[in-house]
Amino acid sequence: MDQVAAWFSHDSAHLMTALLTVFLLAGASVVVLLVKRLFRNALKRIEPQIGLSLETVFTITRVITGAVWVITVMLILEVWGVRVAALWAVLASAAATVIGVSFLATWTMVSNITASIYISIWRPFHLGDIVEVLPEAAKGRVIDRNLMFVSLREQNENLIHIPNYLLFQKIFKVSGGDDPSLFEALEAKTSSSRQA
Repeated sequence: MDQVAAWFSHDSAHLMTALLTVFLLAGASVVVLLVKRLFRNALKRIEPQIGLSLETVFTITRVITGAVWVITVMLILEVWGVRVAALWAVLASAAATVIGVSFLATWTMVSNITASIYISIWRPFHLGDIVEVLPEAAKGRVIDRNLMFVSLREQNENLIHIPNYLLFQKIFKVSGGDDPSLFEALEAKTSSSRQA
């Protein structure tokens, strides 16, 4: 009888751990389904107002679903007696790395937007001009410019997107501009008045 009691007390701990694991997995599955449904519906309702694409809605939903599963796995590991303190440290350092990279990406976006504003103010080239970025020899006709890129169409019809900030770091040559600059117009007017 003592052997049965010992077996039952030993295995009941494992049974409780297994039941708790099943409960956590079932609970996480329900939470994931609810979060997916609620979050997708909420994002689809506000999508037209804030201009989110459907891909962005799905990506945000996947990130939240992944976070729920990571938390569930951490809880299950804790239930099974695995110390996850070191794992938390790894996850925290990974999160810090992601945040650092996102700051770098934000800096790049801000520099592109700032460069776009300067290009709009100084207008070193216009739509239709031929621009060649040196020394890369990326050359094409300017067909579009937005907050992030200047789009050039090459002679072979390929499209090149050059980040705006790059135009402030590289030398570029502009040709095809039919309009004279303000200086050239004043110089021509002054020289014609002198000759008269």
